[in-house]
Formats: sequence, C-alpha cells, structure tokens
Amino acid sequence: MSNLARRTITGIVLVLLVIASVITHQYLFSLLFLVFTGVGLWEFYSLVERAGVYPNKVAGILAGMILFATNALIATDILNFLWLLLNFVFIFLIFLFELYRNNPNPFTNIAFTFFGLLYVAVPFSLLNYFPNPAFLPGVYHSSLLLGFFFLVWINETAAYVIGTAIGRHRLFERISPKKTWEGAIGGGLLAVLSAVLIAFYYQQVSMIDWLVISLIVVVFGSYGDLFESMFKRSIKAKDSGSILPGHGGVLDRFDGVFMAAPFVFVYLLMTY
Repeated sequence: MSNLARRTITGIVLVLLVIASVITHQYLFSLLFLVFTGVGLWEFYSLVERAGVYPNKVAGILAGMILFATNALIATDILNFLWLLLNFVFIFLIFLFELYRNNPNPFTNIAFTFFGLLYVAVPFSLLNYFPNPAFLPGVYHSSLLLGFFFLVWINETAAYVIGTAIGRHRLFERISPKKTWEGAIGGGLLAVLSAVLIAFYYQQVSMIDWLVISLIVVVFGSYGDLFESMFKRSIKAKDSGSILPGHGGVLDRFDGVFMAAPFVFVYLLMTY
C-alpha cells in the first residue's frame, strides 16, 4: 500500500473517530483525548531523549493526564474549579521526583518535562471548554468543537494538496522545505470560505466569530505545524511516532491544534 493510501485511510478513520466522539457524548470525547494526551506526551518525551535530555516520563504523563482529566470533569459540571488546584500538587512533585533520578542536567530535565505539559496537555485540556465557553450549566454545543476541527483539517489538507500540486515558492525552507506559499494561501482561503458555510449550519456563534476563528486557525495552526517541524528537525526526527500510519504520531497529526486551540479558547472566553 502506498504512503498516500495509508495517509488517506488513517486520516479518514481518525476524522470519523473524532467526529463520532464529539457527537456521541462529551464524556467519550474526553476519554479519547485523554488517551491522545498520554500518547502525545510519551512521543514528546521520547523525542526529547534523542537530544540527550531525560525528562521524567512517568511523572510528566501522569501530571498531564490528571491536568486533562480535571479540566474535562470541570467542563462537564462534575467538579468545580477548585479541583484545578490538584494539578499544582502533581506538577510540583516533578521537582521531588527529579531529586531521586540521579540524571545529568536535572533542571534541563525538569524544564522539558514541564514544556511537554504546556505543549501537549494544556491545549488538549482547553478543548473540553469549547462546547460551553460561557460556562453555563448543562450546555454542550458540539458544533463549536466540530467547527474548530473542521477548520483545522480543511486548512491542513488543502495546504498539503495545493502545495503538492502547484507549490513552487518555499514558505519557510530552513524549517520545512516542502511547505509552500501556494499551499499556505490556498489552505487559508479554503478555510475562511469554509467558515462561511459552517456559520450557516452552526449558528451558536455568529458568522463574524466563525471568520475570526478561521483566521486564528489559519495563522496559528500553520505556526503550530512549523514549530513541530522545527522541533523534529532539531533532533533529526522524521515523525514523532508511528501510531498513525502515513501521518506519524499524535504530535504530527495535532500540531496545528496545539498552537491554535489556546488562541481560539481565549477568543471564545472573551466573546462569550
């Protein structure tokens, strides 16, 4: 099977899995992304080890999954916001665990353990609040979450297809030689046009808001892709993992989400 076929099949399965989890129940979405959080952190820490840094994988993954779980339970009205304080306990335990590891460069290890949480666990955790940015009891607008994912997928897919077909001018050759301006502009335009269509079906937010969200996704989703490329290039890695055939790992597939989600979350929070 060709790489394009594997990439296509994996992409379709992943998209359907995410859509099904969002539509079925918020608990199912949270469970799926709790798994993605754990796998993504494992990939990140494993990549960092190639650079001679040894983050505390167990403590980092545990802290990241607890961070995601507490936010998910708060977003579903099971816990109140005071439970977020629990995360301080697990985060600061990382300092204590490092005392007993006897590894070189302990503060570098701690720094990269924390960075994994910031890069992977925090953006995934914020997704739990997208369906209810006003924090109203019992509210769950799956359309806000779906619309966000649709825009990310459309931007990335269109940029890849258009860039492969007609791309000539390199976007950021030092970081990602294959990405082109043609692909970036084409993906961005299609994402913005898609926001207009999404606004007709998902009317929980206005068309202006969908257009703003699409621009946030285009700009910061693209930067997220470039950041992950810079990260992999710095340690001479092609993919972050192999769990998703044709796509690599969780970090490869959700690199745009990692950077765009916090900015969209802040916009929704300030707007609603």
